[in-house]
Amino acid sequence: MRVTNGGVKRILTTVVAAITLGVAAPTVAEAAPSNGWNDWGCRPSATHPQPVVLVHGLGANDTVNWFFHAPKIAAQGYCVFSLTYGTGVLGPGVGGLASMRTSATQLGRFVDKVRSTTGAAKVDIVGHSEGSTMPAYYLKYGGGAAKVANFVGFGANYRGTTLGGLDALAKALLTTVPGLGLVLKTACGSCQEYLAPSAFLDDLARGGVHVAGPAYTSIVSKYDEVVTPYTSGILNEPGATDIVLQDFCESDASGHLSQAIDPNVTGLILHALDASYAPACTPFTLPL
Repeated sequence: MRVTNGGVKRILTTVVAAITLGVAAPTVAEAAPSNGWNDWGCRPSATHPQPVVLVHGLGANDTVNWFFHAPKIAAQGYCVFSLTYGTGVLGPGVGGLASMRTSATQLGRFVDKVRSTTGAAKVDIVGHSEGSTMPAYYLKYGGGAAKVANFVGFGANYRGTTLGGLDALAKALLTTVPGLGLVLKTACGSCQEYLAPSAFLDDLARGGVHVAGPAYTSIVSKYDEVVTPYTSGILNEPGATDIVLQDFCESDASGHLSQAIDPNVTGLILHALDASYAPACTPFTLPL
């Protein structure tokens, strides 16, 4: 597929359906009264004093993006909460479309709600794709650094993605998602922010993405076909831990979307939240 400068904006809007491609969200079971996913009666334990806030990727929502990881994190004794942010013309089930500056403000309000409700001084944030980029902005410019203990991003992206990566994504979506032509005409503020150079990416990079306070962990896959190059998700900054999935588990063929259902990602998240958790390499061969 040949991409012209005039087609950049249309290609960027194809990202809005990315996370949902091939992923069906099951019904979430009712949470136990003292633990679980989006159980507002949950109170953090002394072992895991920070509630975990899950932040979905572009085009997804909190149910679709987290049906795999969220119950597994909650099962380890964490209070786990998720939100759908940045919705727009595609309705309440498609998030991440608003400018990431706007979404960062929305995330800040949600973090404050979680802290107020649970009584926790700080939260941990775990995010996929845009769920890494936007929270990084919140930590740096939205006052989040004082309210977050651990920040874990997977399928991470802090420097945008190349047009070649968007071209590959567009091809995949156009052949698999009915009615995508209509989606191409919709507005997506965050899509434009992902195309470097952009004022948003310049602001995020200025002086380094990382800020003092939270512990940063960035998880990337060398097979990522959406964040290209995948090194856009490597912070390479003091105080941050960068993990290439294939360095941890050579047999993991996960691309971008499949990191949302990758057991190796679950293990690395849990280790980042609690160093005493020992993740194990599980062969994973879904290269989407």
